[in-house]
Formats: sequence, structure tokens, C-alpha cells
Amino acid sequence: MTSLPKIALGAWAWGNDGTFGNNLSAESLKPIFDTAMEHGLNLWDTAYAYGMGTSEKVLAGFLKGLPRDSYLVSDKFTPQCENGKPTAMADMIEMQLELMDLDRFDIYWIHNVWGAPKWTEELAKYFEGKDQVPLLGVSNHNLAEIRQADEILKAHGLKLSAVQNHYSLINRSSEDSGILDYCRENGIRFFAYMVLEQGALSGKYDTAHPMPAGSDRAAAYNPMLDKLEVLNAELAKLASKYQVGPAQIPVAWAIAKGTLPIIGVTKTAHVEDAVKAANVTLTAEETAELERVADSLQINAIRYWEKEMK
Repeated sequence: MTSLPKIALGAWAWGNDGTFGNNLSAESLKPIFDTAMEHGLNLWDTAYAYGMGTSEKVLAGFLKGLPRDSYLVSDKFTPQCENGKPTAMADMIEMQLELMDLDRFDIYWIHNVWGAPKWTEELAKYFEGKDQVPLLGVSNHNLAEIRQADEILKAHGLKLSAVQNHYSLINRSSEDSGILDYCRENGIRFFAYMVLEQGALSGKYDTAHPMPAGSDRAAAYNPMLDKLEVLNAELAKLASKYQVGPAQIPVAWAIAKGTLPIIGVTKTAHVEDAVKAANVTLTAEETAELERVADSLQINAIRYWEKEMK
């Protein structure tokens, strides 16, 4: 399997599609990219859907001129963005490669299960017999859908190499459903997104300091801040022990679980925090205690676009 860093860096917000605001410029993002590359965090996760190519274009500008083996690009086929033609899979992949001025991607995903398993079949047909095949992955799939995707790829002489799902201390449905076990047993790398629950597990917010009203994340997390305070207090204890910030502990937990967390970066400090988190090794006892506290709170962190993984 391709050698991957402990953490991937997400460029969703770079698309300026309104999900995280729309005030990010290439000039403000370049120092973030440079800092990450200096620290060996060279795996960049993007998608055409992130601002209809905006995120990809910004990232491409930073990659231009760098040795191709110095970075890794993870991109996605988003079914909702396909052009309706029989050649939709090839059209999107080749458009993305041209847009990013690349000859290949290192990881390529089916973004969600809309239209599945048709798109996995199309993905398999596109890469079957090619000399250069990226790690092929599926995102936001449950266990049955992952097994199905794996079977489709195998029928074309290919392999499912990656799964990307929402996974955090307060959303372990991909673990409870057996997805993590399936991935371990079949040599599939599990990528965890939203390990910080959009800041809810960063220690930054509490009942006295809620998330700014009017956003999706405020609507989701502000009603449960009293419970989250309990978990964030546990994170703060470990953060003090390891001399890092509270936000580094959920990331270290995800790494300790054998997953590869994807961290969205919009500030240089986010990269510096990711580097610190990658250097924290939690004990099995600390990992278990965090899960015990999180489970006792009985928080439902499944978001509106998601489903139970069981």
C-alpha cells in the first residue's frame, strides 16, 4: 500500500462554497500549505464538489512545479455532480486531472452512495487494465455497501483500498457496525473525517461560549454542549499530561484506533496542531477511558446528510 502520513489535510473549506464561510483566498492559504509540506503532512484531500472545482484549483496552484513524488492527492467522484452522459465517470476524472494539471491521483473515491453500485462499477471499468491505478475508496458507505463495492472491484481485477466515514469519540457507528474490523481484515485503510465534530471536541465551546448562532454546526451541537463539557473536561486532562491542546487528543485517539484522520485546515495553527497530535501516543487505558466517558453521555452525532452504519 502507498506510504501515507498519519494525518490527511482536508481542503473542503478551500472551496469557499459557504459551508465554512467564503473568505479564504489563495494568498491566505499558501502559508498553510507550505507549513504542512515542511512537516511532512503531504496528503491533500479535495473534491470537485468543494466549490465546483475551486478547492482543486487552489490546491493545484500550490502543487505546480513541485516534484510529483513529494505530495499525495486524494480526489473524489461526486455522483451529484456527474454530467448525465454514459461517459460521466471518465469525463469527471479527466476533467479533474486537467483542472489540477496532474497525470494521476493517488487516492480516488466514490464520494457517497447516491446511485450506488452503478458508480463503483463505472469506476472499476475506467481503471481496469490501466498501468497506473490509485488507491480506490468509497465514502459514506455502510458495511453492506462497502462489501458490495469490494466485490465489484475484485470482479475487475481491482481492490477496495480505502473507506472514508464520519468517525469520532461521539460517533463510533463505523466501529460498532463492524466496518473497522472489515477494513483491518481486508487491508483497507480507514479514513476518519469530523474527528473534532466541527470544533465541538476542541475545548473551544461550552454552555457559556456556544458556537455562533445561525450555522448548521451550532444547530447540531449547541443543544448538547452540557454533555460535551463533560467529555471536553476529560480531553483537557490528557491534553495537560501530553502538553498539547484539547483538540489534539481526539485526533490522537483516532490515530490510536488505527484510522487516518482527515483534518480540515484553514489556519497555519491547524497544521501545527495536527503535527502535535501525530506525536501523541495514547495508551490503551486512556483510549478506553475516553470511550467510556463518551458512551456514557449517549450523544447522537449523526448529521442530517448521514445514516446509521449498521
